[in-house]
Amino acid sequence: MRAYQFDAFGLENLRLVTRDAPQPGPGQVAVNVQALSLNYRDLLVVTGAYNPKLKRPATPISDGAGVVSAVGPGVTRVRVGERIVSHFIADWLDGPFRQEYVASTLGTPGAGLAAEQVLLPAEAVLPLPAGYDFAQAATLPIAALTAWSALVTVGNVQPGQTVLTLGTGGVAIFTLQLAKKLGARVIITSSSDEKLARARQLGADHTINYQTTPDWDAAVLEHTGGVGVDLTVETAGPGTLDRSMKATRAAGTVALLGALTGRQGLVTTGLILMKRLHVVGIMVDSRAAFEALSRFLGEHRIEPVIDRRFSFDELPAALRFMQEGQHFGKIVVTV
Repeated sequence: MRAYQFDAFGLENLRLVTRDAPQPGPGQVAVNVQALSLNYRDLLVVTGAYNPKLKRPATPISDGAGVVSAVGPGVTRVRVGERIVSHFIADWLDGPFRQEYVASTLGTPGAGLAAEQVLLPAEAVLPLPAGYDFAQAATLPIAALTAWSALVTVGNVQPGQTVLTLGTGGVAIFTLQLAKKLGARVIITSSSDEKLARARQLGADHTINYQTTPDWDAAVLEHTGGVGVDLTVETAGPGTLDRSMKATRAAGTVALLGALTGRQGLVTTGLILMKRLHVVGIMVDSRAAFEALSRFLGEHRIEPVIDRRFSFDELPAALRFMQEGQHFGKIVVTV
């Protein structure tokens, strides 16, 4: 079977190799991968920005869906032939997050899904949501569950509240779709009027072009009567965090989950203190939360927004397309 791996960092070093089909051991399942979806993390992994000390050769990509082809000894919760989607933090089944769970994340240091067949922990797979195909399901493990974690697990968003999300990537668009089904108003930003028009078609209540309106936090305050939003889903990182905090109401929540503007920077901590803000880091969520999200998606018939589909042979091109940042929603690779 074919799989991607890189021996040195850089998209130019990502190549297809041939391996023997994997055989599941105790507690494992073998999966015939049918679809992958890309996250910014995948790009950082391949280029070396995520973990410069990563042991190589390595196989990337965190999110996928497929069919169980074999189960190892002791596996009872999954059956051969079952259509499944992967769970990103394999060891986080329920309860509070623990630091050791990081070692179980898929797409390094755990198994990478950029292969025709992969071995996964049996605990790290879920049935596809009702009505979803493989490509749609593959978009969920990081992007949709991160949005759900911000809105529900952390934000406890209620009908009538207002949510701000930045950009129009996978997490932001899932935030828009889920928040509307939760009964919230949504404000979304982008540098593209065309993308903002698409966001309005998905139900965005207010849209702000941050290129033509650089003081977009002030525009958010105008749209909320000077109060600010109840929850900001902060996808960009330190470069926008101060404006996000200014746009959030007193005692509101900023769900911090992105690093598009870097992984460190200056932050005005006085905003946190004087507004009594809750600034919460989001590291996706547990399998129990994923199961709750899956039920919600099935009930509300939310259709993931897939910008573009690539073939398995085109994975490097798909990652370059993500690097360009022109996508709206998710990028999918079919296997």
